[in-house]
Amino acid sequence: MGFLDRLLNSKSDQNEPSRGPKAEKPKPEAFFLDSDSSSSLGNRDYMREAKTIRRTFPGTLDNPGGKELVTEVDAMDLKVDTRSEGLGDVKVVREETSVIKDGIPKPVKKTFAETMTQAELDQKLKGSALTQAGVNTPSAKDAAPVARKEELKPKEEVTASSPASSSKSTAAGSIDPFRAMVRDLNN
Repeated sequence: MGFLDRLLNSKSDQNEPSRGPKAEKPKPEAFFLDSDSSSSLGNRDYMREAKTIRRTFPGTLDNPGGKELVTEVDAMDLKVDTRSEGLGDVKVVREETSVIKDGIPKPVKKTFAETMTQAELDQKLKGSALTQAGVNTPSAKDAAPVARKEELKPKEEVTASSPASSSKSTAAGSIDPFRAMVRDLNN
């Protein structure tokens, strides 16, 4: 729009002096504002005022009873008014009274083995640890504990089912079900 205005009013603009750059406004002088007269920092009197902070802590098994820490805080300083024993840096040196008996060891309580019969002794001595010198030598058949011997005995169960089912073991720990799964996967 300004282009059309200049074309239409070009004759009237010639009488007026040309407009140049606008005159610069004078810059205001810089000044220092101290912290007391500054309002952007908040209420300085409130910040300078000392506040008392009281903290309470529960006791522990080693140091029972309620604990309390009272501090006085302002904008520039922190002062601890009250600190209960067992809180923080305050180390109270206690002289422990030692009794002369503390350094003397207590006598050892003597225990005696119960007497066992020859059969019990033979049962405990069964095994390869005491009778054979080699580590990797096979053990004797009667070296296993009694419960394990019963487990190792072949079971004399007569079943009247098909021979395929009699070949499969139903004992705990048998891997026959897994073998059957592998056969099914291969087929």
